[in-house]
Amino acid sequence: MYSFLLRVFLLVSVLVPSTAWSTEQSLSPNDSAVSGSDPVPPTVLKVATREVPPFAYRNAQGEWQGIAIELWQRVADELGLQSRYTAVSLEEMLRGIGSGDYDAAVGALSVTPERETVFDFTHPFYRTGLGIAVPIDDGGGWWALLRGLVSPRFLGVVAALLGLLAIVGALAWLLERRRNAQFPREPLRGIGAGLWWSSVTMTTVGYGDKAPITFGGRILGLVWMFASVILISTITASLTTSLTLDALSDKVSTEDDLAHVRTGSVANSTSARRLQRKGVAFRAFDDLGAAMQALADGELDAVVYDRPLLRYRVRTEFPERLQVLGITFEPQDYAIGLPSGSALREPINRHLLTHNRGAEWEALVTRHLGDE
Repeated sequence: MYSFLLRVFLLVSVLVPSTAWSTEQSLSPNDSAVSGSDPVPPTVLKVATREVPPFAYRNAQGEWQGIAIELWQRVADELGLQSRYTAVSLEEMLRGIGSGDYDAAVGALSVTPERETVFDFTHPFYRTGLGIAVPIDDGGGWWALLRGLVSPRFLGVVAALLGLLAIVGALAWLLERRRNAQFPREPLRGIGAGLWWSSVTMTTVGYGDKAPITFGGRILGLVWMFASVILISTITASLTTSLTLDALSDKVSTEDDLAHVRTGSVANSTSARRLQRKGVAFRAFDDLGAAMQALADGELDAVVYDRPLLRYRVRTEFPERLQVLGITFEPQDYAIGLPSGSALREPINRHLLTHNRGAEWEALVTRHLGDE
């Protein structure tokens, strides 16, 4: 009897610890069947960004700031996250966030259908579109007049007039050269004399230093005098129209005007693709700064790019020389890029909805962009 009880006691003492150990293992948080939740994001995030003032740029101390950076920092602080920023190109940003090399992409990142297939976006935090920067209207003046005088349209009218005068002068020389000493037989001098005669006859100045004496020459002179009455008014109207059109050609007020002026944009950008679709010839630049400098230097008549970025450049670098028109087209949204399936998306979205509106948000935007 005692031996039987001893065997039972020994058996229980072995089975109970074993069962407890098994239960502990089954409740371990490492068991995916029990946890069933997404992995917790790292507390230090690798954030890709790039220089796109006023949304992301470095200050004098080398620290990142801007509308997007400061908004992101507020959200990250509330989520208990830290950020390690890495400056990259746009192509590197898109590739890195798509492959998961970065935890977030922060800047002036436009939401597009093509990008959405590669990675995820948060809720948009800024709605904008493309804009047009132009020189500040100087009201005309001597520079506008001189620019019109050397325009292709004006020079074309002048060239046509000189050609007609030369033809009439050459005919006069052919008719007068044998009998009229006022039209020398040497072709260069004789045609020059004929050009002078046709010019003073057309303008009704009539110096009298040269006059045809042959029958054919006088018939030509008579026809030319009557024709000049009509031609002088026609040419005057053409020259006036040419100068007027050239004075107005660099006035841009709508997107449709871009086809008639010297336009610039940034290569491989949303604005560049828009201009290509519209059939607008434009000069492509590597960055916005170079395009704006060319506009300020008179090499361009308009620059097309994201409107808030144009506003910032004009406000900080060219306030007295350039302006941004009050029109917006090709609407687009800026958002934060995240790897597909990121566990951060929903928490960030909830906090974004509280931070990208209200007085504090308006103050942030105004501080960087100024008043509209």
